[in-house]
Amino acid sequence: MSTRNEFYKSCKFLSLLGQHILLISFGQFDKNFLEQTAAVVKASFGLPVNISINYEELTKYYDPMRRQYDADKLIKYIQFEYRRTDAKAIGLFRVDLFIPILTYVIGQAVFKGSAGVVSLFRLKNELYGLPKDEQLLFERFYKEIIHELGHTFGLSHCVNPACVMHPSIYIEEVDQKEARFCMKCSGELEKE
Repeated sequence: MSTRNEFYKSCKFLSLLGQHILLISFGQFDKNFLEQTAAVVKASFGLPVNISINYEELTKYYDPMRRQYDADKLIKYIQFEYRRTDAKAIGLFRVDLFIPILTYVIGQAVFKGSAGVVSLFRLKNELYGLPKDEQLLFERFYKEIIHELGHTFGLSHCVNPACVMHPSIYIEEVDQKEARFCMKCSGELEKE
C-alpha cells in the first residue's frame, strides 16, 4: 500500500457494513481528552467512533491480593454488556490492570473479538518518578488503544519496533513506537 489515504479508503468498506468503534469510559475522564482520543482512533481506522460512559462498580473486578483489577473479567463484562456484533468496544480505565500470567498489563483485547481494555495507570510519568506530562500521556494512551483495537481486527504483535502493533511491556516501548501501523500490518488489516 503506497499511502495512508489509500489505507483509510480501504477501511471505509467496514463502515459501510455498519462496523464502528465504541470507546467506553469507566471512571472520570475529561470530555475533551475523550473526544481527542476518539478523533485519533477514527483517523487510524477510518471508522465511526462513539464514546459511552459506564458507571459499573469495579470492586467485583478487584483482586485484593494483587491490589489490581482483573483485565480478563473486565473484558468479559464488556463483551456481555456491549454484545453488538457491529462494534469493537474498548473499555478505558484509570486503574491498575493485570491478567493472571503477568504482573500487569497496559491493555488487553480478544484477538479477532469485539472487546478490549486499556488503562492510563501505567502510562503516567509520575509512576516512574518523572514530571507529569499530559501530552505524552495522551500519546501513550491512544497508541495503546489503537494497538488493542488492532488485535480485535485480527492483528498479531509485530516485530517492527516502530509499528503500533509492537508489544509494549515497558513504558519506553510505548514511547518508541509510532501511532500507526507499519506497511505489513496495514496490509493485514486490509485483508480482515
